[in-house]
Amino acid sequence: MTGTPAKRPAYEPAADLLQRQRYDPDMARPGTIVAGAVLVLLRVVAGLITILIVTLDAPQWSQDIGLVVDDAEVVPGATGAVLAVLASVVGMFLLADLIFAVFILRGRNWARVAVMVFSTLSITSVFAQWWSEDQEITINTSLLSVGLDILILLALSSRSAAAYARRNERPPSASD
Repeated sequence: MTGTPAKRPAYEPAADLLQRQRYDPDMARPGTIVAGAVLVLLRVVAGLITILIVTLDAPQWSQDIGLVVDDAEVVPGATGAVLAVLASVVGMFLLADLIFAVFILRGRNWARVAVMVFSTLSITSVFAQWWSEDQEITINTSLLSVGLDILILLALSSRSAAAYARRNERPPSASD
């Protein structure tokens, strides 16, 4: 067939993979950047749902961590205070994720790399908990976050995403 693009080979020499992306400030935004930003936004939504679930399940976890003993709070108001602190800390991370999603869409490489590092640390921490504490990975625990983190890594580590995020970087000149 004429007019169809050439298929990429399954194997590419390392020298080709290590070559610097070409300088192209007018590059169109690839689908991998959009998909990565949407996945980061989905991670924000998942975090908000988690905050909601924890809030609705406050009586149970407050007993589990010892804030409530025999239906009486050990320290009056402790459950509300712990819940407020937890929601505030998680809320700040979710706000940061939201800001990162915007910067990823705008093509900022540092935001793309920061999100990939956070996703890697998140996956690694879930693995460490599974390995050392035999924590099960289920829909109710960490399967959703691990799945989103893996998809984020796949989207943002693609060659097209890297090329778009680095499209404004000029190659070093021969005199450098």
